[in-house]
Amino acid sequence: MSSTTSGSDGGPGALPSPSFDPYETLPELVPLRTAARARDWPAVRAYLTALDSAEKLSYAIGLLAETDGTEGMFEQAAADRPGDPLPRTLLADRYVRIGWDIRSGARAEHVSREQFDQFHDWLRRAERILIEVCAEQPQYAPAWTVRLTTARGLQLGQSEAQRRYDRLSAHHPAHYPAQTQLLQQLCPKWGGSWDDAHGFARRATTAAPDGAHTGALVAVAHIEHWLELDDPEAGAYMRGLPVRDDLRFAAEVSVLHPDYRPGWHWIGAHGAFAMAFSLGGHFEDAARHFARLGNRATEFPWQYLSDPKATFVKYRKSAPATV
Repeated sequence: MSSTTSGSDGGPGALPSPSFDPYETLPELVPLRTAARARDWPAVRAYLTALDSAEKLSYAIGLLAETDGTEGMFEQAAADRPGDPLPRTLLADRYVRIGWDIRSGARAEHVSREQFDQFHDWLRRAERILIEVCAEQPQYAPAWTVRLTTARGLQLGQSEAQRRYDRLSAHHPAHYPAQTQLLQQLCPKWGGSWDDAHGFARRATTAAPDGAHTGALVAVAHIEHWLELDDPEAGAYMRGLPVRDDLRFAAEVSVLHPDYRPGWHWIGAHGAFAMAFSLGGHFEDAARHFARLGNRATEFPWQYLSDPKATFVKYRKSAPATV
């Protein structure tokens, strides 16, 4: 479903190929990467504790958890500061990423028993840490967010995932990182249904303040649904006017709203709308999102396509406002 060409759009004034590197697209994160690579825990902690929102903190924790080799630093920091939720949450999230790398992103039928055993072992280590953090700091959004991932990986079921989300949302009612995790749980591939997934995305979007990231959940839900369909049904689904109108409403009350607060999730949120509209051939709608993105992108959801960079360029070129 994607183009096989790569590079810029071509022609005078063409945009360069998109970058999927968060440290390039969000350069304010570079000092965090520098501190992590140097294993400089005081600098890492100072950076994270200075952040001005729970969403940014969850984003940064997730980014650090993807950095190979940081678990030693987090283990030492957690031992040195046993009452601090930050190093323990970082350590738990790092354990989750190690486990998920072992499991891989393959469907369950393609994952070996040995992979599953190691995957679950790492997730149980993380869960033990997070249980303590959430008991001590029930308002700590990053820990609950990671616990939504462990709930999914350990197959604890829809009710437990919803319980965890409810505990978090009581303190942070529109916490986008947690909402994206719950949405995955509600998809059929993790035991939910399309009614569950689309229903949550729409309810959360309606309940969120105008200008919140939450509307992008609607786009992600449609992309996930599209992935489960075969051609030509998949194309027809995304081209359908109900999907287009659903996307338009969600975009207007979220990333296109005058009160939109970008934070660090804005690239992924605009990218979800750009991809969803493009999959349906609604390029005039997609253009508004590509215009804001320029050459910035995130791995998710473009990673679902066989050639993310080439497809981004192809769709961006098809969007009239960016030609």
